[in-house]
Amino acid sequence: MGIYDRDYYREESEPGLTLQAPQTMVVTLIVINVVLFLANGLFTPPEAAGEWGLITRTLAASSETLSRPWLWWQFLTYGFAHAGFAHILFNMLGLFFLGRAVEQFYGRAEFLRIYLVMLVLGSVGYATINALLPDARPFILVGASGAVSGVIMLFIFNFPHQTLLLFPIPIPVKAWVLGVIIVGANVLGTLGGWGTTPRTDGGQGGTVATSVHLIGIAFAYLYFRNRWSLRWLGPGLVGFGRLRRPRLRVHRPGDDDPDQRLSAEVDRILEKIHREGEASLTRKERRTLKNASRQYQRRRDQ
Repeated sequence: MGIYDRDYYREESEPGLTLQAPQTMVVTLIVINVVLFLANGLFTPPEAAGEWGLITRTLAASSETLSRPWLWWQFLTYGFAHAGFAHILFNMLGLFFLGRAVEQFYGRAEFLRIYLVMLVLGSVGYATINALLPDARPFILVGASGAVSGVIMLFIFNFPHQTLLLFPIPIPVKAWVLGVIIVGANVLGTLGGWGTTPRTDGGQGGTVATSVHLIGIAFAYLYFRNRWSLRWLGPGLVGFGRLRRPRLRVHRPGDDDPDQRLSAEVDRILEKIHREGEASLTRKERRTLKNASRQYQRRRDQ
């Protein structure tokens, strides 16, 4: 099942509102994943076509990674390896269609930090849970779906009333409905055993590590709910600890500061979205939100 944001792409076609895709972190991540996937196919000999391939097996996390500190880098790299065309296709579609809006909202640098943290938390959490189970089994873990699930949920948390179209059947649904479907499917999958019994023979396919998806979703919820910031993971930050996303300044009557006027207008538009839904916005109001988002992103990336 794929999704895309119908209104987001309609507005993208307007003059002066085009998001420069080659400059986005989302497109950069997709290019890296696709290049590694193609390279893995090129370096896999025909007689071993049914196996993971050299690059994928090297990048993948496994049941041995947790107990071997010199392999801990695999807790990150597994998210850039995929076990087949359908696997990478649906992960990259989800990242492309909804990830760009999340990146635009949080900023390029913060989006990358969020994405990488969700990759690491998903694999470390998965390996730890598996090791603690009385019937722990060997596993090979690949794929970006844990981080992609978290990115999709961040979109849903921030824009719950946005209209999305399911793919390939173009059924319009509200974002929060899709969120309920995603969470419910992954909870049922984990309870049914999909989350803890992955395939171990290196063949294409295997079971779905839904518990990794749930870890990404849980982090996305906590990040959104607590207004976290991950700037301390990057350069230029003095101090550590929990950081809140800067709030827009409150407009005071009689104050002619352009930033404060924009802040007041954004507050009004957000309140309208909560009352009437995103579909009630005019073209001018959508443009105002996009301009404010770009300004906020530029300030975060400075």
